Amino acid sequence: MASKIENKAPKLKDYIPIVGENTIDELKLIAKHLKGKKIQHINSTRVGGGVAEMLTCVLPLMKELGVDIEWDIIEGNPDFFNVTKKFHNALHGREESLTDKDFDIYLDTARSYIDSTKIKGDVVFVHDPQPIALIQNKKKLKKVRWIWRCHVDVSAPSERVWDFLSTFIEGYDASMFSSPKFTRPLKIPQFLICPAIDPLSKKNMPLEDSEIDEVLHRYGIDKKKPIISQVSRYDYLKDPIGVIESFKLVKKYIDAQLILIGNSAADDPEGAKVLEEVKESAEGTADIHILLIPPEQNDTDVNALQRASSVIVQKSLKEGFALTVTEALWKGKPVVASAVGGIPLQIKHKYSGLLCHCIEGAALQIRQFLQNPAFAKRLAANGKAHIKRNFLITRLIREHMLLALSLFHKGDVITL
Repeated sequence: MASKIENKAPKLKDYIPIVGENTIDELKLIAKHLKGKKIQHINSTRVGGGVAEMLTCVLPLMKELGVDIEWDIIEGNPDFFNVTKKFHNALHGREESLTDKDFDIYLDTARSYIDSTKIKGDVVFVHDPQPIALIQNKKKLKKVRWIWRCHVDVSAPSERVWDFLSTFIEGYDASMFSSPKFTRPLKIPQFLICPAIDPLSKKNMPLEDSEIDEVLHRYGIDKKKPIISQVSRYDYLKDPIGVIESFKLVKKYIDAQLILIGNSAADDPEGAKVLEEVKESAEGTADIHILLIPPEQNDTDVNALQRASSVIVQKSLKEGFALTVTEALWKGKPVVASAVGGIPLQIKHKYSGLLCHCIEGAALQIRQFLQNPAFAKRLAANGKAHIKRNFLITRLIREHMLLALSLFHKGDVITL
């Protein structure tokens, strides 16, 4: 049987059964105030990662609202993305050997993309460190409003990297962060806007049992045996090796299987190395499936594998927000996740999921869910309700539009 929504981009009316007609009507009212203004989003990749996924969903819905909106990417090169990966890790507090040459590579590439990226928006959202130097166009584009959107955990960053980036950040008109923990001393306004998921995207829409079974069969996964899964790019900060070690502890008591589900991102050069180390860590342990799913299959297959899971894990060492947790909770699944980054905004311990702090703790919480299905079901239901109230795409669109409007109406009262 076919999915309830298949090969068709959802329209605003499709969200009414989920969020209510009043929510959609409010979006239409706010959008009217943006008439004549163009919004532009700029990041470093169209494929892989939560930023690209959110923008893929946000743009068509905002266009349907009548908002003039566009999404562009900067041009980089392997050396540049190697440096920005180091920046990414260093901002999360990981030790990185950054040299003067690394900063020179960043600045040289920045000069190139500053010249080649056309700024077309009245409001420009610049996502993360890769394109941050675009703010140097501000002097010649004085009417443009600039927003830097930070998706990473900068609660304890490398001071050297943060100080370097701050010289750009403080040129922006506003900044956006995903958690109160991430705010930094800045001279510009800071806004808390959490990421969100599209409940009707291919990754989150309802699936028929036959579709789920087909995906499990294709990957050789036994649907009769409990499935523990983690969905993440292969990145040290997602701790896939720690997930394997936790699974080994669970396996001593429960005959379960583990699925690590990942894809690749154009701006993440470290993924292949991490994937090889993950495979080495899994050697000799039965029932571990390590998947690298290509982009054209990613959304539907991830959806099916999450829906087939008995417990979904997100054992990150650092996190910006963890949309994989949002997706799992939306699907009504019991989730065990690290108490880092934006995850505690989504999971209240023993109410909407279980939080952990180490390998042994993760294993214990996974076992607790597997051995107590009623407890798992109750927390999963609470988790889904929490996501519905707080972390769906309609709320994100509303806040993006209101932030854009606020930059043109400082001190004004806008009557909707």
